[in-house]
Amino acid sequence: MKPNNLKNAKFAKAAQKMASEMERLSIPGAAIGVYHQSREFAAGFGVTSVENPLPVTPDTLFQIGSITKTFTGTALMQLAEQGKIDLDAPVRKYIKDLKLRDEDTARRVTTRHLLTHSGGWVGDYFNNFGDGDDALARMVKDIAKLPQVTPLGKIWSYNNVGFNIAARTLEVVARKPYEKAIQDALLDPLNMKATFFYPNDILMTHRFVVGHYQKGKKTLVARPWAIGRAGNGVGGAVSSVKDLLAYARFHMGDGGGIAARETLEAMRIPQISMGRRGEMGITWFISPASPLRYSHGGATHGQQAFFMFIPEKDFAFCVLTNSDNGGVLNANVAEFVLDLYCNIKTETPKPYTLSAAELREFTGSYRIGTEAFELKARDGMLIYHPIPLGGFPTPDTPPGPAHRPVRMAFYEKDQTVALDEPMKNALGDFIRNEKGRVEFFRIGGRAHKKIK
Repeated sequence: MKPNNLKNAKFAKAAQKMASEMERLSIPGAAIGVYHQSREFAAGFGVTSVENPLPVTPDTLFQIGSITKTFTGTALMQLAEQGKIDLDAPVRKYIKDLKLRDEDTARRVTTRHLLTHSGGWVGDYFNNFGDGDDALARMVKDIAKLPQVTPLGKIWSYNNVGFNIAARTLEVVARKPYEKAIQDALLDPLNMKATFFYPNDILMTHRFVVGHYQKGKKTLVARPWAIGRAGNGVGGAVSSVKDLLAYARFHMGDGGGIAARETLEAMRIPQISMGRRGEMGITWFISPASPLRYSHGGATHGQQAFFMFIPEKDFAFCVLTNSDNGGVLNANVAEFVLDLYCNIKTETPKPYTLSAAELREFTGSYRIGTEAFELKARDGMLIYHPIPLGGFPTPDTPPGPAHRPVRMAFYEKDQTVALDEPMKNALGDFIRNEKGRVEFFRIGGRAHKKIK
């Protein structure tokens, strides 16, 4: 299948939107890929690095972050299809010495819990155990100290650590290192020759980007570049928009002898509610409205990615950026492209204001893992004040700069929508305990516990 160039009218409009957002947000480089009704389009923009600039092309490599989780889930589903793993069996059937802080959870947690972010313990914890084949096993032992926040299987809350355990399960059942398991199960069969895992240094013989962040009006290179081998199954893949479009076609197709169509479709069956955001499948985020959209984002140190496919429309889309500001671009370009190609318009909830007295029960400090913030009341809304804690890609990584405060307005009881960038249109929901008191605020996918 030959990628088409910018002479295509629709794709030229998408490219123009990309370029405009890159300039507005000071993003050095980005790439976009669109597949629609058997035609494929891809383009690169800007440069790989502000320090050592090379032009970004459709073949340039980016870190795709948590999109990697769908690789992990797909490979485990292949093993389930082959009868080598039961998603509903306790993980201890495969990782005999699995330990968690809560013993009851450690005894009962299943692979399905891991792949649907319903484990309930602190999910944002990162560490580096070197580049050896034992890195992931050592990480899984290290996370035994993380506290349980919500009951197993009860509340959806995005959980990176669950995928450390899922990736280790894959290693044990496949009897090979995680990276080799993914190579054999997906990358080689799909001919994804531009997808790699560090510390494989073949990627450095290709053109690849580095991450960036903003410090005042300056755009600086983010270091370190790699997230550490222990995190590969969580968010360590490096890929191109072309390879991701091939991956999307695989998931929308009949499996091509790599996996049964029924196996791929089973990943798209809702497993647990994410609130107003929709449903969680096996690693896929499922939109709340028809036509159903299946997606996943990714964020690493100074790089942001987004991936989506819509089987009903024979459509797939991915965008990769080398800036922390890329999340805003991804959201805005995705909204534009959905309307352009599929006539899908994003509906924004209509907010309203509350009195100071009504807002009082929601204000306070919230935290989970490496994320913390304060909610304050002002002008009938809540103001979200982020508190950077650091901790990525290692526990001793210092905090970065805080983004500006964001207004959060209610649009339904206990439901909020963010009104300002970089969180604009992000949906949040308050979760109450059995006594009706606010216990969590779920925003950015995490159920942050109210601590005061």
